Amino acid sequence: MNNHSHSTNLSKDVSRRIFIRRSSLAMAGAAAVVHFPQVITSHAAPDDPIRVGVIGCGGRGTGAALNVLRAATKVVYPDKGYHTEDAVGGPVEAKNVTIVALADLFPDRLASCRSNLKKVGINLADDHCFTGFEAYKQLLALPDVNYIIHATPPHFRPRHVKAAIEAGKHVFLEKPAAVDGPGVQILFEAGELAQQKGLGIVAGTQRRHQGNYVETIKRIQEGAIGELMTGLAYWNGGEIWVVERQPGWSDMEWQCRNWNYFTWLGGDCIVEQHLHSIDVINWVMNAHPVKATSLGGRQVRVDPIYGNVYDHFATEFEYEDGRRMFSQCRQINNCTNNVSELVVGTQGNANCAGQIYPKGGSEWRYSKKYLNPYEQEHLDLINSIREGKPLNEAKAIAESTLTAIMGRVSAYTGQTVTWDQVLNSKEDLSPAKYEFGSLPFAPVAMPGKTKFA
Repeated sequence: MNNHSHSTNLSKDVSRRIFIRRSSLAMAGAAAVVHFPQVITSHAAPDDPIRVGVIGCGGRGTGAALNVLRAATKVVYPDKGYHTEDAVGGPVEAKNVTIVALADLFPDRLASCRSNLKKVGINLADDHCFTGFEAYKQLLALPDVNYIIHATPPHFRPRHVKAAIEAGKHVFLEKPAAVDGPGVQILFEAGELAQQKGLGIVAGTQRRHQGNYVETIKRIQEGAIGELMTGLAYWNGGEIWVVERQPGWSDMEWQCRNWNYFTWLGGDCIVEQHLHSIDVINWVMNAHPVKATSLGGRQVRVDPIYGNVYDHFATEFEYEDGRRMFSQCRQINNCTNNVSELVVGTQGNANCAGQIYPKGGSEWRYSKKYLNPYEQEHLDLINSIREGKPLNEAKAIAESTLTAIMGRVSAYTGQTVTWDQVLNSKEDLSPAKYEFGSLPFAPVAMPGKTKFA
């Protein structure tokens, strides 16, 4: 069989498999988030208090705390293009939201967050501020906390989030949701438990709450570019923050402070950062890949300060019906940057963020205003809680996290890996114990030599 014939047959095969999905995909098109079927709880009052506890008080945790406060004081106008499906009936203002507790591994980070909150009028009591590896348990034991912002290094998220749901708290968690298959399994369990208990979970994949993405993807899923065939996901940027080791820091302390550069803590850049773009393509496709074949390496960031992670990945993901996502990510300075997504259909293409190019038709561009998505994601969760219909994004964030982990595992091993292999893997990256002291980290993965459990 020649290459042209093989390509034509593959395209027809993909089209046949896509056809059986098309009707259900169009029906799902209006959904801004993927969530478990909702249990309708009793209707809550519009001003029911939201009392927030922040677990993880670094830059993102502090930022998320300020985001939820800003979201709580804005008047939102649905008729001007803001994404507020929950705000039916005209302008609304979410009030009665405050930060009441903080928890972090390190006292200095907690103190910094506490100081920043004081500048905006939030004064926290000493008995509501906790540090250490068990700090999250102390915060979750507080009866006056009902909404958790979780922004620790990704490794800690699955168990902390499940504990929060067990404690009866609604959860906003930053992405990614985990760093390994066992962690993703725990997140799935947390999502199911939240469903049973009528609790909300929203993830920091803010594009799912960003007006231009929401409207564009709705149109794509309704058929604006025909049957979807291929997705392209890019997060090619420069080097991000790095923390130099200080005298007196143990292995554990340095790794936890410099967590982005250790696979067990951050998952590597394809999981920690590129997940945003991967999640967009999964959202558009209304599915997750079942297979990944990936390349990657550590070409520029080779100093020990960069731990054991790679600085670039390129991955081909395959969905169950034969469609593909081609993915690139890079964290290397002085290179061409590209942070974007593109989907190609049988009748055109679209960039997911506000531009659709149908074949033989006029270009469509998103032109409305929308709220800062870092605030909108909190507003959407708060509104859903107060309406008695809490959002549950656990399944979506767990699936996108596992997708990214598949890409990493394939690159590390040099092998094509499947969804089931990674999800059911026993490769738990957790340390033997959580204490400040010696903690040798794994060597940099070598394709063809590194094995996957």
